[in-house]
Amino acid sequence: MSNKKHHARTRAQESSNAIERMYITMRHLFNRGFYKPMGISGETLRESLLLLRPEIYGSIGEEKAELEGLLYVIDRLPYGIEECTFINLTSDEGYTNSHFKAIIPPKRRRNCFRIDDEQMNIEITRGRSEIYDILTHLTFMFVESHKISKRVLIDEQGTTTRDWIKLEKAVLSNQELSQQDREVAITHTANILGRTFNELTEVYSAFSLPNQPERLLHLVYWLGKLAIEEVVNNNRRTVTFSPVLRERLGHHIHGEIWADSIKEALLKNGLIERPIHVISANMHSVMNSLFAPQALKALAAKKNMFEVYEALSQKENQELRNKVTKEALQRGMIYIPDTSGTNIDVQIFDTAKIDFLKTDLDAPKMMEDSEKPVLFVMDYAFGEQAYETIDELLKPIKVNGKKIFLNVDSISIMGKAGILEGGKGDIMIPSAHIFEGTADNYPLENELSKGDFEGHGINVYEGSMITVLGTSLQNKEILKFFYNSTWNVIGLEMEGAHYQKAIQAASKVRGSINPKVKVRYAYYASDNPLETGSTLASGGLGTSGVKPTYLITRKILHQIFN
Repeated sequence: MSNKKHHARTRAQESSNAIERMYITMRHLFNRGFYKPMGISGETLRESLLLLRPEIYGSIGEEKAELEGLLYVIDRLPYGIEECTFINLTSDEGYTNSHFKAIIPPKRRRNCFRIDDEQMNIEITRGRSEIYDILTHLTFMFVESHKISKRVLIDEQGTTTRDWIKLEKAVLSNQELSQQDREVAITHTANILGRTFNELTEVYSAFSLPNQPERLLHLVYWLGKLAIEEVVNNNRRTVTFSPVLRERLGHHIHGEIWADSIKEALLKNGLIERPIHVISANMHSVMNSLFAPQALKALAAKKNMFEVYEALSQKENQELRNKVTKEALQRGMIYIPDTSGTNIDVQIFDTAKIDFLKTDLDAPKMMEDSEKPVLFVMDYAFGEQAYETIDELLKPIKVNGKKIFLNVDSISIMGKAGILEGGKGDIMIPSAHIFEGTADNYPLENELSKGDFEGHGINVYEGSMITVLGTSLQNKEILKFFYNSTWNVIGLEMEGAHYQKAIQAASKVRGSINPKVKVRYAYYASDNPLETGSTLASGGLGTSGVKPTYLITRKILHQIFN
């Protein structure tokens, strides 16, 4: 028994060390200004990633190619990156006002610019977490590309297999392939990837794009081609960090611009002195909870409220969503789309303008308009960015040389997180956040409790949560260790400790907001990474996220109004 236990523990320790090594290495490479992912400088990152074998990247450690991991990464990187030898991470340096067309990855809002055949620029405006995210994805992609080159190179002079020559011909013909040609090409590609014809056919359409139906072939070809270049001609892919990015990082430049524009809006609308409730959530659940019953009267009469929310969350129902937004804007919602580069949009609701009899929520108790709460809803932050934005937001504002402190009554954070016991759609209520790789911990008095959510047919867990450096670095061993350790960990997410650090600084250290500010955290589970096949790479939540999202939202609103 003890031997088996010892072994599992070592694997968790190994993994933990690997994450720490990656973290330190990434910071080091960033300070150095450039590195070659498949050269000596990138070795620690590659080795750590292979040692970790994170859940999201599936079979990265095996000979065969990992398809779902590749799809996960490609959705988060700019289109065409597989063709680029030079990848340059920059700050917001003015490319938006140039002839370069912004390329935005489908699953991550960030501006990327293809500078020429060989170079891709990726704009970093959300701080370090975004850099870790990108470097991890690139490392994965390059490791996979070398698996391809290993399989297709016959000798060191660059002679390649027949499979490779056929794939090259199919990709470079630039013609639309007939069903027959496509299947021939898939046969050769399957051989190159060490996968079956069937496996490739199944994922083929997931990789396809309207303007490039044969995207998978294209990806495999270019990844392999650049890897062959590296191996045969020593022409190595390089990642660089622009001087401006290196100078600006950690200085809250975007967070400050973002917070200033919000305080100006509060000032302009006469809301700066009112009780403010900050809610970090999505851009729909608070608005829908307040305005859907009125905007969608006919639908609400026929269905229960959760069915209405479900209808609102379905892709094809844009018209319903527009109705609610229109209603909200007519009844005093102020919408501030982000222009600062933080990618965090904001909605402000003045509850003095809401007729609560037309909602299905409890009305706030009777009070003067000047006392009525103002709801400040901000979109999700990304990792360390949570500290930057909240830290700036909670600082006082200077008006005519006089400091005005924000009257922040409560801060509520609703997010999605990985769960370690339970499954998709369950709810987690943290009692503390622990920062991964350290013993740093942020206990909190959570206004929300398990009892608030019982009786709705959803499992609720209470305990501590780990704030991780990146979701793409977690593997089963680490998670099992957290789950079985005395830390009593129920889940993992990326922002909790960062939010809490900013709230504690403002309330207990700087004294810029009320030290007794009420804090609420609740998460719903997007996946259970301990159950194989239910990681984030296995697809979205579908409608299973609707119920927990609205239960949490309505509970937060209920507490604010009472």
